[in-house]
Amino acid sequence: LFLATLTYDTLRFEYEDFPETKEPVWILGRKYSVFTEKEEILLDVTSRLWFTYRKNFPAIGGTGPTSDTGWGCMLRCGQMIFAQALVCRHLGRDWRWIKGKRQMDNYFNVLNAFIDKKDSYYSIHQIAQMGVGEGKSIGQWYGPNTVAQVLKKLATFDTWSSLAVHIAMDNTVVMEEIRRLCQSHVPCAGAAACPALEPDLLYNGCPGDGGLRESLTLWKPLVLLIPLRLGLTEINEAYIETLKHCFMMPQSLGVIGGKPNSAHYFIGYVGEELIYLDPHTTQPAVEPSDSGCLPDESFHCQHPPCRMSIAELDPSIAVGFFCNTEADFNDWCQQIKKLSLVRGALPMFELVERQPSHFSNPDVLNLTPDSSDADRLERFFDSEDEDFEILSL
Repeated sequence: LFLATLTYDTLRFEYEDFPETKEPVWILGRKYSVFTEKEEILLDVTSRLWFTYRKNFPAIGGTGPTSDTGWGCMLRCGQMIFAQALVCRHLGRDWRWIKGKRQMDNYFNVLNAFIDKKDSYYSIHQIAQMGVGEGKSIGQWYGPNTVAQVLKKLATFDTWSSLAVHIAMDNTVVMEEIRRLCQSHVPCAGAAACPALEPDLLYNGCPGDGGLRESLTLWKPLVLLIPLRLGLTEINEAYIETLKHCFMMPQSLGVIGGKPNSAHYFIGYVGEELIYLDPHTTQPAVEPSDSGCLPDESFHCQHPPCRMSIAELDPSIAVGFFCNTEADFNDWCQQIKKLSLVRGALPMFELVERQPSHFSNPDVLNLTPDSSDADRLERFFDSEDEDFEILSL
């Protein structure tokens, strides 16, 4: 019955196991050997939250679609990359899902944030309706940048996760902007007066001796999404090595992208193949039980993941990273700087300390003063629009 709903594209890969290769397998910053760690690889993949097309959910907007089959694949990929950030935030990268095992409450809290109903933080309902403000009608296909912009807006309502979401535009990551976004200052007159803040957040302020400090610096966990265009109609080979390195970083959230108008969530690579989770399977919508627990098996891909040649990747992608602490972010910056020294690896984006002066000049982007941000973003980054900036070699 399950197989009947799978698309041909998924079936091709359905039970094809990992190739017997000496090449390491990289999954979201973890390195594995196929020969000695096949079970660990599959458990890691299965533990990622897998969001697919669903049918028979409550109508979007009350009168809209009750299924996202055929149009929701990039929205589902956006959910997957963001769910991975929430898993890292609330459960940790080492957390694993075991079939039939009772999971902790935080797991269900994360899952409930994505359930197909209008009041879940990151539901298909919220993403589709928030996308209207980005110029996308409900049921219209998204590119990677649109879904990133929408998720950033939705994250502001998720006070439980308290994330700082930054989308780096124009192929440039500005460190100063990120630090300003992540560092929020809380008044603090000695340890006794410090507000009761979550113990798992990073404090840079109040010292343990209870000495007086004027303010407590709190680092909000960072979700960094970088929309990129890595070529004209196909990926420029010069970027492939850099793209691989992104999956090696412990901060990796993977990549959303795919083939033209067919989105996938890429979680790693082996050799010259990308490893991905495919949303193109229609499953019935899941109803939460009264206890808040969910029948959760359909949210975990329990067969070997799909693979495709890196050369087939559509050049319009968004790369994601999660930095739980300031130290994580500093480490990520160091890794990106080292990557620029790797031979044969063309940088996919630039890392700068502060905003270059040319950013404030609209002429550089060839924009009319009244063109909206949404127009500009689509023009630069959505694969269905062919008017974009080519990265200089």
